[in-house]
Amino acid sequence: MNSLAQDIKDKFSNLNVLEKIIVINTAIFLLTFVLRSYTHWLELPSDFSDFILKPWTLITYAFLHYDFMHILFNMLWLYFLGRMFLSLFNTKLALNVYFLGAISGGVLFMLAYTLFPSFFGGYSRLLGASAAVRALLIFLCAYMPRQEIRFFTFSIKLWYIGAAIIILDIMGLFGGNAGGSLAHLGGGLLGYLYAKQLTKGQDIGKGFERFIDGFMTLFKSSRKGPLKTVHKRKSKVGGYTKSDFNAFNNQKKIDVILDKIGKSGYDSLTEEEKEFLFRAGK
Repeated sequence: MNSLAQDIKDKFSNLNVLEKIIVINTAIFLLTFVLRSYTHWLELPSDFSDFILKPWTLITYAFLHYDFMHILFNMLWLYFLGRMFLSLFNTKLALNVYFLGAISGGVLFMLAYTLFPSFFGGYSRLLGASAAVRALLIFLCAYMPRQEIRFFTFSIKLWYIGAAIIILDIMGLFGGNAGGSLAHLGGGLLGYLYAKQLTKGQDIGKGFERFIDGFMTLFKSSRKGPLKTVHKRKSKVGGYTKSDFNAFNNQKKIDVILDKIGKSGYDSLTEEEKEFLFRAGK
C-alpha cells in the first residue's frame, strides 16, 4: 500500500501544473458522488449577499463538476491548451491566467444576475472550469492571432477559433445556460486583456501572483534551524554574478522570441528557438 501511494505521489509530482489541476478536478468530481449533499458550499451563488458568506466559492466553483460530459470537455480543452501554453510561457503565468479567468468569470456572473435579474431569470449557481479554460484559450488567440493550428485536413488561424468561441458564448446568453455563457465571456475577456497588455510588456497578473505568494507564506513553518555561517566565493562583475548575467540574457532571448511569435506566428520560429522556449517553459 505504501509503495502504491509513493508511486502515485511520484507520478503526480512529474505532471505539469495544469495537468495537476486536471487530476484535482477529476478527484473532486469523483468525490461529489459521495459528498453531494455538501458540495453546495463550493458552488458560486449569483446573489452577492450569499457570496459574502462564502467568499471562497469565487475559486472553488471552478473545481466543481456534476456532469460527466461537462468535466470531460473542460479537461480535454485544458490538457491540449496547457501543453501549448506551457511550451511558450512559464508556470506562474499559466496559473495567473487560469485563476484570474475563473475569478473574472465569476464576478461577471454575479454582476449580471444582480443588475439584470429579470433577464437571467433570478437566482442561480455557477460551477465548472469553463471560464478558467476559456481564459487560457483566448489568451493564446490574442497573443499570437496569426498562429495556425492543424484541424483535421486543413489549418486555421487561432483568432478565427477565438472569434467563433466568443460568438457562440454571446449566443448562449439567450439559451438555457446563460450563467455559464456569462462566465465564459468573463474568462475570455480576462484572457484577451492579459495577452494584449503582455505584448506591451505589462504583466497584469503580478499583483495577484504576489498576493498568492504572500498567502502561501502563512502556511509555511516559521521554525528555523540553528544559524550557520556559510562562506561563498562568487566572482562578481559590477555587483553581479555570472548566474545573474545568464538569467538576464535568457530572459532577453525569451522576449525576442515571443515578440517574433506575436508578429509572425509560432511557425516562424527556428527549431533551435522552439527548443529553447520549451526548455525555458520547463
